[in-house]
Amino acid sequence: MRAWAVVENGQPLKEIELPTPEPKGTEVLLEVTHCGVCHSDLHIWEGYYDVGGGQKMNLNDRGVTLPLAMGHEIVGRVVKLGPDATGVKVGDLRIVFPWLGCGTCPTCLAEDDNMCTVAARSLGVYQNGGYGTHVVAPHSRHLVDPGTLDPAVAATYACSGITVFSAIKKHMPLPPDEAIVLVGAGGLGLNAIAVLKAMKHRNIISVDISEEKRAAALKAGAHKVVDGSGDGAEVTKRIIEAAGGPVQAVVDLVNGTATARFAFAALRKGGKLVQVGLFGGELMLPLPIMAIRALTVQGSYVGNPKELRELVSLAQSGELEALPVATVPQSQAYDALMRLRDGKVTGRLVLKAEAA
Repeated sequence: MRAWAVVENGQPLKEIELPTPEPKGTEVLLEVTHCGVCHSDLHIWEGYYDVGGGQKMNLNDRGVTLPLAMGHEIVGRVVKLGPDATGVKVGDLRIVFPWLGCGTCPTCLAEDDNMCTVAARSLGVYQNGGYGTHVVAPHSRHLVDPGTLDPAVAATYACSGITVFSAIKKHMPLPPDEAIVLVGAGGLGLNAIAVLKAMKHRNIISVDISEEKRAAALKAGAHKVVDGSGDGAEVTKRIIEAAGGPVQAVVDLVNGTATARFAFAALRKGGKLVQVGLFGGELMLPLPIMAIRALTVQGSYVGNPKELRELVSLAQSGELEALPVATVPQSQAYDALMRLRDGKVTGRLVLKAEAA
């Protein structure tokens, strides 16, 4: 198999040859047709996360080994089944759930693979993903039929889609006219708007520093937009003005020091901030205020296979509008990654196999 891989952190991806995996047991081998380019890929490419206070979490120390074909928003075609694999056949096109755990613990068997504490085996992170020509799914339950969906859009549901879907569900039930604030109007933000609209939510406020992305948020269906640039206290004031008062629900899809601070400051009594993005930094919490105002700050890590199936079903119903995507040849993975790094992407870039 070919792969456009990270060979050295922070350096251009290299096209390399790797052994094509042979599926064993219940495993399923797929040939990649589409793969989204995600902000998480940038952190993996760099080799660390900023955890605040001048500290970095080195991903090599967390078990990420090079060379690595990144990419976790994968659609592929089944090309070979392990001897015990059932539920799919050669030729089937499937979305691949990438957030794999050990596969055998009670958490994984309950289909909460992304919360496994035994072994992280995520595709494109701890093992080769969709920046290569082939991937292996450990079981057919990790494969979802996209049906008539555009496979380039369907690929984004494996991360961008279930990430925002799972985060939004942590705020539910929420009255449809209650303001929900989305920080960030990139691929995640636009997907979040689409999900909320499909849930019939009627008060969506999008915050971004980019005028172009705020315009895209309005076009996608946000009811109001807020300029997220400048002084944090001013951004908080703008959010409160747009919402008509302090807010109950915020989803921070950027999750950097600045965004976390202004998002937290915008919460009303009993409000909840759900943190999703991996931009990095730290948030100092005033502990008495946390208790007095009964505030909640909760992390949300991607989603599980059940949520992926639920989201795809919602998309197939026609209720979920498609995220704007642009496809580029798989061989141009590095150029696509750099466009994302430089903030030149509205929506999602999706790598497409040349033969797909």
